[in-house]
Amino acid sequence: MVSAEERGAVSSGKATSSGASESARTDKAGRDTEVTMGKSDKRIRPPGSKSVGWALVQAARLHRSRVGDRLAALDLFAGQEQVVQALAVAGTMTMGDLAATLRVRPPTASKTISRLAALGFVERRAEAGDGRIVRVRLTDAGLAKAEAIERIWDDVEAEMLDGFDGKERRRLRKLLRKAARNLADVSGVTGHEVDGDADIENDDDEPDALVVPIQGDRLD
Repeated sequence: MVSAEERGAVSSGKATSSGASESARTDKAGRDTEVTMGKSDKRIRPPGSKSVGWALVQAARLHRSRVGDRLAALDLFAGQEQVVQALAVAGTMTMGDLAATLRVRPPTASKTISRLAALGFVERRAEAGDGRIVRVRLTDAGLAKAEAIERIWDDVEAEMLDGFDGKERRRLRKLLRKAARNLADVSGVTGHEVDGDADIENDDDEPDALVVPIQGDRLD
């Protein structure tokens, strides 16, 4: 017969063996996980490593955030300044012209105008002889905002292009315009030409100039 002591020793040996096996399996699983993660890390690369679109989106997001922080002091949100800038250049615009200039849908432009009107920065007037046509323009308060916005854009652009020489800035602007035109063509987006679009191939010879930005169909 097997004594209690012998049975205890056998049981203890089995437990030790089981524990060692479990430990070995755990170590192996850990090593397998590390190897898998290592392989995964090598396979997965940030899209920005080779994607122009990713780099463009990141730069645009950071630019929008930086401008938005500065606009908060003017009681404006990022996107609204584009409308103010467009009106500052054109003077008076119809809603259709404004939407086409910014390449957004008319309801988007109309919503932004309503918000700016509530702030006292723009005013709307029906076209004489045709009440269906509404023209918008900046108020005196809006014109003051436009001057402050221009300073903000100049400051942020200087930060963004720090270290770029004049030729590099013109080259970058040219390439971004071509990219925007390509996307507009395939998307069927129509709008007014931005200064320099017609002579985009000769842009390297143009002096630097302020261009009203086009940031898609998101105005606040």
